[in-house]
Amino acid sequence: MDDPQSVLEFWLNEVSPEDWYNADPELDAEIRERFCDLWEAALQGGLEHWADGTVGTLAYLIVCDQFSRHLWRGKARAFATDGQARVAARRALEHGWDMGAPEPARQFFYLPFEHSEYHDDQALSVNLFRERMPETGAENLLHAQAHEAIILRFGRFPFRNAALGRENTPEEQEFMDQGAYAGFVERFREGPALRVIE
Repeated sequence: MDDPQSVLEFWLNEVSPEDWYNADPELDAEIRERFCDLWEAALQGGLEHWADGTVGTLAYLIVCDQFSRHLWRGKARAFATDGQARVAARRALEHGWDMGAPEPARQFFYLPFEHSEYHDDQALSVNLFRERMPETGAENLLHAQAHEAIILRFGRFPFRNAALGRENTPEEQEFMDQGAYAGFVERFREGPALRVIE
C-alpha cells in the first residue's frame, strides 16, 4: 500500500499546481489507477493513523479531500470523505501542523473547510487563507470568499446538486445558467457587493 510520502511526491511534485483544480480526464484516470484502493482504505477508516503530524496529515487530506474529487467527479462519492477530512484538518489546526507545511501545499489543510456547506467552516476557511497564507494565498483567499458567498446566498453549493440528487431552486438554476462556479468567480472579482444575500 502507498505511504504518505508517495502521495505527496505525486501530488506536489509530479502534478503541477496548475493541474490541481483542472477537470482533466487523464489526471482523473491516473489517480484512479494509482490511488483508488488507497482512497477506499481511507473511507473505511484504514488511514486514520496517517493523521498525526504535518506530513501524514497533509497526505491524508490530499487523499480524502482532493483525490476523492478526481476519482468520483460528478458523483456523490466525490464528497464521501469530506467529513473525515474536516476532522483531520481541525486536529491539525489544534496542533499547528498546518504551519509545518510550506506554501502553497499548506492550502490543503484549509480546503476541507472551503468545501464544507456549513457557514462556520466557510468563515474559518476565509480567515485561515487570510492569516496563514500571506505569500501565495491571494487567489486562494478570493476563492474562499467566493465559496463563502455562495453558502451565504444558497445554504449549499448548487453545482453539487446533480451529483447529490438535489433539485435546483429557480435561483440556483439561474446561478448554474450563468456559468455556475466559474461564472460566479468572474463576477465576484468585480466587487464584494455580490456577497450580499438578496
